[in-house]
Amino acid sequence: MKKSFLILVMVLNAIMLSGQQLPGYPVSFRIYSPLILNPAYAGSKDFLSADAIAGFKGSTYSQILSSNTRISRKVPGYLLASRTSEFTNFGVGGSAFNTMDDSTQSVGLIGSFSYHIPINKQSLTFLSVGAAARGAWHRLKADEDLGRVSQDFIFPNADIGIYLYNPSFYAGISASNILGRPRNNDTLSSYLVPVSRHYNLQAGGKIVVSRALRLVVEPSILINTDDSLSFNIKESLEPMLKIYAGNFCVGTYFNDYSKISFFFQYRFPKLYVGTFFALPKDSPYYKESPITEIAIGINFANEKLGFVKNGHW
Repeated sequence: MKKSFLILVMVLNAIMLSGQQLPGYPVSFRIYSPLILNPAYAGSKDFLSADAIAGFKGSTYSQILSSNTRISRKVPGYLLASRTSEFTNFGVGGSAFNTMDDSTQSVGLIGSFSYHIPINKQSLTFLSVGAAARGAWHRLKADEDLGRVSQDFIFPNADIGIYLYNPSFYAGISASNILGRPRNNDTLSSYLVPVSRHYNLQAGGKIVVSRALRLVVEPSILINTDDSLSFNIKESLEPMLKIYAGNFCVGTYFNDYSKISFFFQYRFPKLYVGTFFALPKDSPYYKESPITEIAIGINFANEKLGFVKNGHW
């Protein structure tokens, strides 16, 4: 554990040398679907999770569908001729996304694979390594005023990551879009496609305030950078705070310091619903549209593995 912590600190120091925001909407996928951020997250929960997020800001509309699970296998049970299930070390996940505004549209698919290594005897702490392959279609819409014709781009990309986690702590490092932007072979220049290589570090922990009230506080931070080697603390550091009270969760996420952001989430048996809002601080709403997003998720616990029917945080 000490070696793992030292490695994370070293990477954190390196990332602090440069940074820009992660691109893309919906913003709240960092809250509800962290699989998009790090492929090593796939299979880190003891249930199959499926999430759908939709949001809009002015004329920008976006949707994300994602799901991930740990692969299980059949093993002999305690009784003769009986069989039960247990988790393997492998996790899988998949995602689909769509973003559209006045001038562009992007549609993509992501397939993730992970391998989870227990690093203590109780099998409560795991180190996961993961990789993802993605394919995207991007359309640059025609604009007569600019003399621009419609262009379509199809290109592959890939992500890699590692993820250290246990019931009270988690930290992950990932690289997204490691193949970079597609290039124009005629001009040897990069297309202005809203995709670039990013490096991400995410860390957080859960603090139990009251077991009787089921009150838990979860502070976390996301640090991201790209190849520009520039540094802006307001674009690189994105803190988040979640407060759990039973089946209810409320929090804030500083993805954009010029906005006031907050989110709510409520957990039903095997189902959750969530919302995210980001309101401009210094501009009236008729000049700058707020960000509004909604999320719905379903958790499928494997009852044969001995876990409760209800999902959990």
